Amino acid sequence: MNNSLPLQNPQNPFRVPPALVALGLSMLASLALLFPFFRLGSASGHDFEFHVASWLDVAYQWKHGVLWPHWTAWTNYGFGEPRYIFYPPLSWLLGAVLTLVLPISWVPAAFLFLTQTFAGLSAFVLLRRLTSTGAAYLGAVFYAANPYALLLSYIRSDFAEQLACAIFPLLLLEALRLGNLLPEEKPTLSSVPWFAIPFAAIWLSNAPAGVIVSYSMALLLAWAALAQASWKVAARSAAAFLLGLGLAASYLVPAAYEQRWVNIGQALSSGLLPSQNFLFTRIDDAEHTWFNWISSLCAVALILLTAMTALCSRKLAGKTSSLATLRSVWGNLLVLGLASVLVMFRLSTPLWNFLPKLRFVQFPWRWMSILAAISCCFFAAAVERRRGWLWFAFFFLFSVALGVFLSQNTWWDPDEMATQQAAIANGSGYEGVDEYDPLGDDHLDLPKQAPAAAILPPSTEEANTPAAAGKVQVELWQPNEKQIAVWSAQPARVALRLLNYPAWEVTVNGLIVPSQRPDDVNQMVVPVPAGKSEIRVRFRRTPDRVAGVAISLISAILGLGLLRSRRSLA
Repeated sequence: MNNSLPLQNPQNPFRVPPALVALGLSMLASLALLFPFFRLGSASGHDFEFHVASWLDVAYQWKHGVLWPHWTAWTNYGFGEPRYIFYPPLSWLLGAVLTLVLPISWVPAAFLFLTQTFAGLSAFVLLRRLTSTGAAYLGAVFYAANPYALLLSYIRSDFAEQLACAIFPLLLLEALRLGNLLPEEKPTLSSVPWFAIPFAAIWLSNAPAGVIVSYSMALLLAWAALAQASWKVAARSAAAFLLGLGLAASYLVPAAYEQRWVNIGQALSSGLLPSQNFLFTRIDDAEHTWFNWISSLCAVALILLTAMTALCSRKLAGKTSSLATLRSVWGNLLVLGLASVLVMFRLSTPLWNFLPKLRFVQFPWRWMSILAAISCCFFAAAVERRRGWLWFAFFFLFSVALGVFLSQNTWWDPDEMATQQAAIANGSGYEGVDEYDPLGDDHLDLPKQAPAAAILPPSTEEANTPAAAGKVQVELWQPNEKQIAVWSAQPARVALRLLNYPAWEVTVNGLIVPSQRPDDVNQMVVPVPAGKSEIRVRFRRTPDRVAGVAISLISAILGLGLLRSRRSLA
């Protein structure tokens, strides 16, 4: 009789693959998260305009033949900024693709649907190595709609960080494998690139997330090496980190080198300092304080969920000794979780002050991104217990309540995407970002309706005199190249709707000339002689970008070679 039941036959060809079940459940969780979007439009959180503008700008440049943008076309009302050098590419590439294939109002929801579905699926891949398949299914749903994902979706609208968080479980799995923490799997040479790939992908998604995973994975692997007293763990971990950074070098090298050319310090202006964003911190800005308290409540909820599920999972107790527990995968996860909680509170101030680049994470509660992955693991372990389904029922009710609260404390604007699109269509553009403003400029002082090119008086001393008689004709105005023909009866200066930046190469009649600027803003001004002149401005490939691409290519070749190896590193 048993053989006649097809569902009990492990060789049954009609058995649904577990990954497909996990995919379906993750999609359902993502759709549940997006339910308010179907009624109210897009949640216009803090970073919504920034990301939408980036997507639309990239799509605009693709239509004009610029396949890999570096300079924006429409920020700062058309003066541009080097945003795509400093902001990691994966999120704006995905967003731009969606704007080309979907109705514009659908794009934010589609982006979240894809990222959260992938988040659930990647959590399932991790949890299948740690728990039963059934528990991994529920853990995938938990991760797709965890409290931090709800905060990002409704209040923050930080699409890039959400994409990075979707990759976290895959990186955590490879870190556990690399640290020899999975009992049934021994690390091989291929473990090094398998760690490096998601590590690089996170850096290429969101820079603060890259800083967080760098420190968190370093802590996890250092703890594993110490607990096992193994130099091999330390050595292969270092190799994996270097390979991952090498794969991301095409972004990291230019971003690190060229930050000296912009006002990067504005990323740590008032309201963005870690000291102002520890849990339940108050500052004079009431709106900032209210948001910080909302984030803090989400963090406390996630901390309590992690603590309760860890205690109920019995993975940290039983007959094993304390030393064996610390060496186990669950002991290492607990250490990482405790560290993630610690850095959210003010007592961790020395770490934020002294650890390199940690302060650029800005918001300590961003460490919820790591804690969510840890909580997902303990949640799945707790679900494995008898009556473990009660944990899922509790999580469902809690998520609905939290989702309602967050959706009522954000801004909903069904027309925001169309407004951003119209800013490009009518040529008005939109504001830029403080930290990407080239040195010597204040983008708030830039004129909103400047012509592409205009003749100025021949020198700054004659600024109050009429401009020289002449004619300007714009022959080419692409995001990465401008060509202007000028006819002037006497030497003159031509002001372009463009900001000075060292990567711009300016030639007049084929000769490279240094650009000038007015006294008030860092607008590009080009001196020309009397008669006819041909001005060409080209965004050149700087040595740092060449070096970054070369390092990434070498790292990719090395990684491919290591992937083919099955040599044990245990």
